[in-house]
Amino acid sequence: MEPLYVVLAVIAVLLVVGGLWFALSARRRRREPPRIESPAETIAEAEAAQTTEAVEAAQEPGLIEAPPPAEPQFERPESIPGRMQRLRARLAGAGGFGRAILAVLSRGDLTEADWEEIEDTLLTSDLGIEVTTSLMDELRTQAKVLDTSDPAAIRAVLRAQLLELVDPTMDRSLTLTRPEPAAGWEEADGAPAAAVLMVGVNGTGKTTTCGKLARVLLAQDRTVLMGAADTFRAAAAEQLTTWGERVGVEVVRSEREGADPASVAFDAVRQAARTGVDVVVVDTAGRLQNKAGLMDELGKIKRVMEKIAPVGEVLLVLDATTGQNGMRQAQVFSQAVGITGIVLTKLDGTAKGGIVVTVQKELGVPVKLVGLGEGADDLAPFDPEGFVDALLS
Repeated sequence: MEPLYVVLAVIAVLLVVGGLWFALSARRRRREPPRIESPAETIAEAEAAQTTEAVEAAQEPGLIEAPPPAEPQFERPESIPGRMQRLRARLAGAGGFGRAILAVLSRGDLTEADWEEIEDTLLTSDLGIEVTTSLMDELRTQAKVLDTSDPAAIRAVLRAQLLELVDPTMDRSLTLTRPEPAAGWEEADGAPAAAVLMVGVNGTGKTTTCGKLARVLLAQDRTVLMGAADTFRAAAAEQLTTWGERVGVEVVRSEREGADPASVAFDAVRQAARTGVDVVVVDTAGRLQNKAGLMDELGKIKRVMEKIAPVGEVLLVLDATTGQNGMRQAQVFSQAVGITGIVLTKLDGTAKGGIVVTVQKELGVPVKLVGLGEGADDLAPFDPEGFVDALLS
């Protein structure tokens, strides 16, 4: 019986110890105040819960709308009056043959040597022999008629003669009205845009001029599309695309080097009509295997573009510093595609300003635009009076 008494005794001891432990625990709980969560803790927990819900929701497609992408920022072109005023100031400060002639006139009574120096200066300014001879004869005649060698009087005569040679009566506006569609073009395909075809040899700044012209047109509140039909020079399409991105103008191009330029030009004109833009500017190659090949290609491009509508402007881009070599280029291009206007680039200095007179006289078409630097807004409509006054300022 002793083992039974031992077991009962152990059980009794355990019950007593357990009861004491339970009583002490209950007493301790009664003494501790209830825990109250602070507002800060509550807010923090709520924000954490909201954040967790947002993250979980973002992971489920369609529950949270993504913010719209930021619109690209394009450079705003300088206004036409602003750029013309700035370019006239640059032209006036560049010097050139006008400054050289005025230096001679300022000597007072003109000797035969002075007249010869004036003639040499005019010849080196790319006026050409015929124009220089005519101008010199008129200057000498007027000096005799006025019976004076006063520099101010001779300067006034020179200004009048130069202005007459530059011919302010020529229409220098760009043809930018929408043309009538060609036969077979469906009205449902849209109204054709005014088309500007840019031609010229490589190195004259033709592709850059396309981009600058787009800026001029944008400053006139016109919508523009450009076509990269120079598919033979790998960098040409990239360069034009960069200009398009810069000013916010769509560029139609082929991703394949050496693609048919006429096809690209046609696509550009068609896209312009379908999207309703005002003007389409098409860049072209300036060099093929030979001169005949280049001219044939340009003729084909123009013919293909005119399957949609007539081309309003064919602008020849000339480097003003090339002189008589530029004149030969002008004649060849004029015979191939019928030039309607000239764009003179690199007219930063006026030492070669006589090419304005020469090219107009030879081709019978006006200089419509001039470039006076490398900046994006360094292209402006040609102003005959401002040009002459800048020469003689």
